[in-house]
Order: sequence, then structure tokens, then C-alpha cells
Amino acid sequence: MKTNFSNEKQIVRDFYARLDKACQTDIPEVLQAFTSPEYLWRGFHPFNEITSAQEVGESFWQPLRGALTSLQRRIDVFMAGQNSIAEQGGVWVVSMGHLMGLFDQPWLGIPPTGKIAMLRYCEFNRVDNGKITETAMFFDIPHLMMQAGLQPFPPQTAAHLVQPGPMTHDGLMFDPQNTEEGRKTLDAINAMISDLGTWALGLPLEEELARTWNDDMIWWGPAGIGATYTIERYAKQHSGPFRASFSDRSSTGHICRLAEGHFGGFFGWPNFTAVHTGGFMGMPASEERGEMRVIDIYRRDGAKLTENWVFIDLLHFWKTQGVDILARTTGISTGQETGARGAQK
Repeated sequence: MKTNFSNEKQIVRDFYARLDKACQTDIPEVLQAFTSPEYLWRGFHPFNEITSAQEVGESFWQPLRGALTSLQRRIDVFMAGQNSIAEQGGVWVVSMGHLMGLFDQPWLGIPPTGKIAMLRYCEFNRVDNGKITETAMFFDIPHLMMQAGLQPFPPQTAAHLVQPGPMTHDGLMFDPQNTEEGRKTLDAINAMISDLGTWALGLPLEEELARTWNDDMIWWGPAGIGATYTIERYAKQHSGPFRASFSDRSSTGHICRLAEGHFGGFFGWPNFTAVHTGGFMGMPASEERGEMRVIDIYRRDGAKLTENWVFIDLLHFWKTQGVDILARTTGISTGQETGARGAQK
């Protein structure tokens, strides 16, 4: 199995360098230069799936760059690895951090502030034969709404902050890493997923979590849920209420799962589905099965996981429940979800 991902990392770093410095009008051309003709881009609602680099540039990057002026990319984690999901395959390069700029123009109906704004993001890029063939670009739109003074959701059960990178400050893995450490990290992630299953391990929640998490774990959740610290508070402020609000959870499905060094992560489209029985984020029950599109990035400390950055497409989830959060909060209807194939996955 391939263990050195220097070439793929350099391609993505070159792509970022060109994209971040490009004039707004040149962005589609940059995307076309680095992507394959069969390119597939997956982004959070209202963008969803897009199969044209030109359209990604015109519908996502150009409006974002026009809204967040003087945009800069602030990366906290950068890694790569062979996809451990054999049927999906490929080498994927992952970056996570914030896109920071001056919020000078409206974006998706969110009013500008004229101040610094930070859009949390995490991006998985599959690289084949020198080209980016797939991208999963997840970003926390509700957090940007909150920075603009909007309140898209009821009060959170935890706290949402401008989230820092790893406590150890070693997430930028531009150089090759120890493969054994990566294997240990992937094993820890897989053990956690196995325990999670369908919430049917049979142990008290805190005992279940302690099997794969350190006691001083930090769960950096998305806006609308918030971040929480220690197993005890995570169980009380997110995991317990979340499990109590859903039934009939499907099995977990990922498109990519990888690890490098002490870090790893995955994404799905969706990761799982479940029926909302009521109470999640203060919302009423629904008879419609909801989709959870999620990216998780992890840091391992010792044999267990200790930090977790989480991106959930809550706008899409609530749209599947009949609630258009973006339209309700901004007053601007998103209509049909944009993108080549919308939310049919």
C-alpha cells in the first residue's frame, strides 16, 4: 500500500496557492487547471453536488470571495492517506481550518458586518494522476450567520467558539509521517466507529465513550450544537441528548476514511440516516428520515482519541425535515438545492 503522499500533497498545496491568490474573475480557470474533466464537488446546502469545475468557481468561490474580501486560508490540519474504504479507494488530501476575510458583501442572504469573519471549513481532495478528481468541501454556514448577528437555531446545549486547531500544534503534516502512528490512529477511529454502531453496545454512555476516548476529550461541534469538554460533559451536552432525539439509526457509511500520524478523519454523503423523534436542537419530531452529512477530524493521544472537529450539514438535515433554516433566518429562499444532482444521495 502507498505510504508516501508527497506528490498528492504538493498538488493540493499548489492548487491552494493559485486559488487563494487568483483574481476573482480567474477562479474558474484555476479550478479547471487542477481538476479532472469528471470532477465531482460535494458541498453543504445550498450547494450540494456539482460536476463542473466552472460551476464550482462561479456558484461557490466567486460569490464567497466577493463577500469575504482579502480572504486568507488559515490551515490547522493538513494530511493525506490511502482511503481505507476499499470499494471507494484513492489517495485523499485533507485540510481543515478557517477561511478568514472582511465580511463586506452579503453571501447567501447573510448580511455583511464589515468586520473579520471566519468560515470554518474542512476539505477532502482525491488526487488521481496529478489531478483533483473529487472534493468534499464542508463549511459551517450557521456559524457565519451567528457572527453576523443572526440566530438560526435555538440556544445550543454546548458552547460555540472560533475553534482552535490541535492543542499540540502539530497538525500541518506537509512531510511524510510515521506509518505506524497512522495505523494506530486509524485503529482508534475504527474502534470508536465499531462501538458507536447503532447505539446498541449496551453499556452506560460514559463507559462506552471511555473505551475509545480520553477523559479530557474535546468535541469541537458545529454551530447550533457547540463544543464540549470531557467525557462527562460531552455525554451530557451532546451525545446523550442527540441519541435520545433519534430512532431507527442506519448503519454508518463513509466515502473516505484515512489517518496519518496522530490525526485522521472521514466523511460520508450521508454518513447515516435516522428518524427525529423530537428535541434535537429544540425542534419538533418529524416523520421524514433525515440525512446526516458529516466530516470528523480526530487527534489521537496515546491509545485513544482526544480531540474531534465536527462538521455537520445542519442546513441540509433540517431541509430534509421540512425546515429551511437559511430562508427562515435570512428571509431569502434558497429554492431548490443547487448542484448537478442536489440531495438525492
